[in-house]
Amino acid sequence: MKKIIRLRTNASAPDALNGLHPVLAHIYAARGVQSSNDLIRNLQGLHAPQLKGMEAALDLLEVALKEKQRILVVGDFDADGATSTVLAVLVLRAMGAVIDYLVPNRFTYGYGLTPEIVELAHATKTPYLIVTVDNGISSLEGVAAANALGMKVLVTDHHLPGAVLPEAAAILNPNQPGCVFLSKNLAGVGVVFYLLSCFRTRMKEQGWFTTMNIPEPAMADYLDLVALGTVADVVPLDANNRVLVHQGLNRIRAGRCRPGITALLDIASKQPAQLVATDLGFQVAPRLNAAGRLDDMSQGIECLLTGSVDLARQYASELDGLNIERRQIEGSMQKEAMHVLQTFSLDKEALPFGLTLFHRDWHQGVVGILAGRLKERFHRPVIAFASSAPGSDELKGSARSIPGVHIRDVLDTVAARNPGLITRFGGHAMAAGLTLPVARLEAFRAAFNKAVGDVVNPEDLEPVLYSDGELPADCFTEPFADVLREAGPWGQGFPEPMFHGDFHCLEQKVLKEKHIKMSVAHPASNRIFDAIAFNVDRAQWPNSSKKVRLVYRLDINEFRGSRSLQLRVEYMEPL
Repeated sequence: MKKIIRLRTNASAPDALNGLHPVLAHIYAARGVQSSNDLIRNLQGLHAPQLKGMEAALDLLEVALKEKQRILVVGDFDADGATSTVLAVLVLRAMGAVIDYLVPNRFTYGYGLTPEIVELAHATKTPYLIVTVDNGISSLEGVAAANALGMKVLVTDHHLPGAVLPEAAAILNPNQPGCVFLSKNLAGVGVVFYLLSCFRTRMKEQGWFTTMNIPEPAMADYLDLVALGTVADVVPLDANNRVLVHQGLNRIRAGRCRPGITALLDIASKQPAQLVATDLGFQVAPRLNAAGRLDDMSQGIECLLTGSVDLARQYASELDGLNIERRQIEGSMQKEAMHVLQTFSLDKEALPFGLTLFHRDWHQGVVGILAGRLKERFHRPVIAFASSAPGSDELKGSARSIPGVHIRDVLDTVAARNPGLITRFGGHAMAAGLTLPVARLEAFRAAFNKAVGDVVNPEDLEPVLYSDGELPADCFTEPFADVLREAGPWGQGFPEPMFHGDFHCLEQKVLKEKHIKMSVAHPASNRIFDAIAFNVDRAQWPNSSKKVRLVYRLDINEFRGSRSLQLRVEYMEPL
């Protein structure tokens, strides 16, 4: 699909950014940076822990700790949930708590603190306190079931709440009504980090660690987990999240991280010393998420929990195998989806505002990735459904959206207009999950398309790439590429710098049947650079074009100890 290239807002760099390279100052200004305070990356730059419900949450943890009452962490089956679970278990265990964890198998119990999970917890773990991490804000029935059985519930979550909150003993969520915490973009692991940091401070002030003769946990030592979970959950990297991710990256680069993270990096052939945020998102997180998608997230949690290098490598190898299997399943599902959508691919005008797809053989754990791939290809909100179990009359769907369409709000509109159509739903602006009976799929498809059509603008449906402009010829250097690399962390909401320009194409070569390696010459300087484009449309590339327009990022290719400048191409079109 041909894409529109637009310049980011051409904001003048404020005086506060004087002294930076002018291109970098422009890049920062286009991302809303107004002062040097927005670029603080030390821990003193974190927002104060003014989270609603904090005191009640700390009271619950204090009673459980002092009375040796069992705490049970109930997590989610993705990387944010896994890192949140591991963080809670490691820190509270270090403080002397009696603690265990339970992660629902998505294929048996579904998402969140369900009544079935509560019953299982009561029968096998018998906790005094259930702590949800990265879930719970929509678990009204599960919290009620726990209350009825005499178990207290502390909800820690970051997902958007519904109209009614669960009747938990305490709720910690920056997005709940009345919470004045300055950033609403914390991942689940970020919420847990703030909770445990405050709890460590409270118990230190009470002399707990001296009395018990145990070392006081250094919360900074756990920032590797916070960085991984934050990047993996694709939350916006606002100033607060950038501090958390930057500090976590520094610890990983220095080799001061969990053996499981080191093992996952090793199996992905990534050197910790050169790690950037996108490596966590594209190399580590998918392998970790594969456990929750195809099997049991306990494998991923145990990989991060273990202090054994050998065990970590074993878990990492198993997770890598699951990720390979996941990619194979995803490839098959994409082919089936494209077969259904091939008519639309030829006639873009016939595309619905929102795409809804279902296949009885699709894998429930992979529909989210499929929805994301189709969203990128057709630039429409997409919901992909799978059966909740073989032969089941219930569907589970995963939604992915585009800028300008708040997908959770759309689902809320559908539910309000059509009572009983959706069984349950929840999520964010860009991603959501839902369940509904298979018999109501067609009615939902029509209602969803109308709800999207009511809020979407025509320009929102045009695929746009935002460029930071044409890069000056003297910036095509390894030192400047290093400047950009270290100027992040880059990610969701704070995108990595991207440039565009026209180049002479000297050579095109296919790699692994889906990537294109090129040699291109810069027209102003005639300097020749390597360029690589991943997962190209093989119907269009390679071709005989002698001139191409590229949208690219500056990159450093490191191979056998040598470094060279490389253009990492995000989009290209012949001229």
